Amino acid sequence: MSLIVTLCAAAAAVSAAVLPVAVPPGAGAPGGPAANGWTATAAAAFWTPERMASARPVPTAAGRDESPDGRAGPGTRAGHRTGDRTGDWTGTGSWARAERWTAAGTGGVGLDRPELRAAVAPGIGQDFEGLPVVGRMFTVRNGGAYFCTASAVASPGRDLVLTAAHCLLGGDARQLAFVPRYTAARPQPYGVFPVGRIWTDPRYRSQGTVRAAALDFAFVQVGARKDGRKLQDVTGAAPFRTGAGYEHPTVRLVGHPAGAARPRLCVNRTTRFTSPDAGSPGSFLRIRCTGYPGGTSGGPFLTPAGEVIGIIGGYQTGGDHPDTSYSPAFGADARRLYEQAAGAHTRSAGVAQRDGIVS
Repeated sequence: MSLIVTLCAAAAAVSAAVLPVAVPPGAGAPGGPAANGWTATAAAAFWTPERMASARPVPTAAGRDESPDGRAGPGTRAGHRTGDRTGDWTGTGSWARAERWTAAGTGGVGLDRPELRAAVAPGIGQDFEGLPVVGRMFTVRNGGAYFCTASAVASPGRDLVLTAAHCLLGGDARQLAFVPRYTAARPQPYGVFPVGRIWTDPRYRSQGTVRAAALDFAFVQVGARKDGRKLQDVTGAAPFRTGAGYEHPTVRLVGHPAGAARPRLCVNRTTRFTSPDAGSPGSFLRIRCTGYPGGTSGGPFLTPAGEVIGIIGGYQTGGDHPDTSYSPAFGADARRLYEQAAGAHTRSAGVAQRDGIVS
């Protein structure tokens, strides 16, 4: 696997099937304010600590909604039912010799801190202080505040965020903003980044969350924060990896659970899961990690090198049990969507695209 050198030609030739979604009202244009004034200053003023704390997980396409404690109806990332507390860990990694999170531009954040090594067991989720590249994606729908988990991914424009597509469905979404490393104690440690543009595969929007579960990924372009600095310059970014397959001995899962003051971290292996439902076809990554209810949708699957190889989503919009999570497999469709989103910067700037994707 090596970093792709130039994506210009691929981005120019990408199919019309991956066109960007129109900028929603209340969101700024990439790199600058929208006509309606949705700037970083406006986003930071709107998303106060109180409003962010009141936000609930984004409702599903079926209209179901999780309560702050994570309970919900069928078909959502719901409930606190007990399950296999140890998952199916058989990997060679361990927290006693955990690899340092070494993706370029991560700001020096590692997962080998003593408190994590001592407290985390394989397959068991635990709250922690978070990573700069992972945060909450906030939105307003029908007057209510909602969120999912999202992560910064490397791109030429230094301004892309990855999340689950089901988190961004619905034409009523307003005031979208990404807040890296959100915690209740420190709600805006790296500032607020207003959403400017969204890319989802239109087949996901037309076919729905069940039939098109394998396309449950989306990219978001964000504007600079109030001081003019771009997201990747502030938090770093994880390389986006495609074609990595399904089975990995060591994957770290990060998400923001409903009702939790801090994000959640877990390590385990991933396996391949093929849907038994003909109405929701496809194969997905599966990981056994405890305590990932509503709110964790969009949370990244991270390799020891810090690459993103999946996100909580896909089958059952990520799973209907908080102790088992799924991800769509990042293949050609995900690669094309990334190239379309990353290419927006190139086409406007007239420069070659480099880095950002592993294949």
